[in-house]
Amino acid sequence: MIIGSISENKTLEKRISITPEISKKYITNGFKVKVEKNIADHLGIKDEDFVKEGCEIDSRENILKDSDILLQMNLPTEEELDILKEKNILIGNFNVSNNQEKVNKYKSKVSIFSLELLPRITRAQSMDILSSQANLAGYKAVIDSFSIFKKAIPMMMTAAGTIPAAKVLVVGAGVAGLQAIATAKRMGAIVFATDVRIASKEQVESLGGKFLVVEGSENLETEGGYAKEASEDFKKKQEDLISETLKKIDVVICTALIPGKKAPRIINEQMINNMQSGSVIFDLAASQGGNAAYTKPNEIVEKNGVMIVGESVILNKLPVSASNLYAKNLFNFVLNLYDKKNSKININLDDEIISNTLMK
Repeated sequence: MIIGSISENKTLEKRISITPEISKKYITNGFKVKVEKNIADHLGIKDEDFVKEGCEIDSRENILKDSDILLQMNLPTEEELDILKEKNILIGNFNVSNNQEKVNKYKSKVSIFSLELLPRITRAQSMDILSSQANLAGYKAVIDSFSIFKKAIPMMMTAAGTIPAAKVLVVGAGVAGLQAIATAKRMGAIVFATDVRIASKEQVESLGGKFLVVEGSENLETEGGYAKEASEDFKKKQEDLISETLKKIDVVICTALIPGKKAPRIINEQMINNMQSGSVIFDLAASQGGNAAYTKPNEIVEKNGVMIVGESVILNKLPVSASNLYAKNLFNFVLNLYDKKNSKININLDDEIISNTLMK
């Protein structure tokens, strides 16, 4: 059974779906692995590194025609999907809500699994691409925002005087937010956080952050562990609390997302007008509209001295680490699909991991 992967559009996506280390694991489990020529040159990984582990280097067209399972980061183009052989299995992170038309067109030809739809259950943790990638995004958001901020982060006591510690607010305490809290704390900042899910309070406090509790909070968490949309009353109370908090905050890290929907607008124009000049808002939700007013994807906008950074491709800045984790997630998902005893794929719809991610 052949597993293949072709190059992504490298101007938009630097990550890869198979690394030499993971290709060796596929081969050990009885698969044959093919990757496109120069698939990872931009990461400093040469074709020889793949060949050493037993992979074949082939052309894009041959891989699309021959592969039983194609592993990608993003949904291939229509031209590439046309070339795929019938009954191929396509696995990746396909942002189905934005690509529904294309998915509907090809799901009768190939079995399409989109792993951002994985259920939040213990058995799926090793396959959870959202968590592995968000963890890196939260870390990098703090590093990049601190590089833009024009003051020192930790408190420093010197003979010339004391520099106070920077104050950081993390909006959204999911995986990215929790990593942002941990990273900011390690660098000496005073950290506050807010989230619509009450369960995140204990996690925030365990990392040394202060959780901002909205009066009369309701637990806005789905059974799958994701945030859901807040009521208008909750939004108003949250707005008042955040508005007051922002007046003393130096750096804001925005990570709040609702799967399949536009990002909630949490920081409005008036809040930004009341922030201290020199503050930084780093918005990881930019690709879904942003948590802050004025956010523009992959641009820095300045309003009244406040820098608003819209970031939608942050993992392209950590492509080697992100690829290593993503490739391991995919490997674990493929093993869950694979009946090793009979050397075949078993699409068992009684398995919620498989049924939740398969485009039906």
